[in-house]
Parts: sequence; structure tokens; C-alpha cells
Amino acid sequence: MDGSALNNPRLKAMIEEERTKAMANELVAKLTFLCWDKCVTGSVGSSFSRSETSCLSNCAKRFAEVKMMTMQRFTGRS
Repeated sequence: MDGSALNNPRLKAMIEEERTKAMANELVAKLTFLCWDKCVTGSVGSSFSRSETSCLSNCAKRFAEVKMMTMQRFTGRS
């Protein structure tokens, strides 16, 4: 690939889209890992218990809030 291909707006857009997808996948993986370990305490059955469901929901919300606050701090927005 020559250097001029890197200036192609379509290629830049595709790269940015793939980067965004990779970041989203990484976020979901981290969220799953952290919240699963914290909230799922029993054996895995066909459904979660009421307390596990509540814990998973709260964990996901808090994780998203912290992630957004962190991103805002790094980008200088408040």
C-alpha cells in the first residue's frame, strides 16, 4: 500500500469505524468480566436469580457512568 492510500477519505472512515467497533467490543468484554465475577455467585442455570439480575444491571450502569466520566476528564469536557 502506498502513502497516498492513507489519505483516502473512505479508507480513513472505514478505519475509524473498525476502531470504534474494537473499542466497543473491548468495553463489553471488560464489563462482562468485571460484572460477572462480582454478581454471579451461584451455578449458572437457565436464568439469573433476582439478586444477580439486579447486581448485573447496577454494575453495568455504574461501569458506563465511570467510563463516561473518565472519557470526559481526558477530553477536557465536564
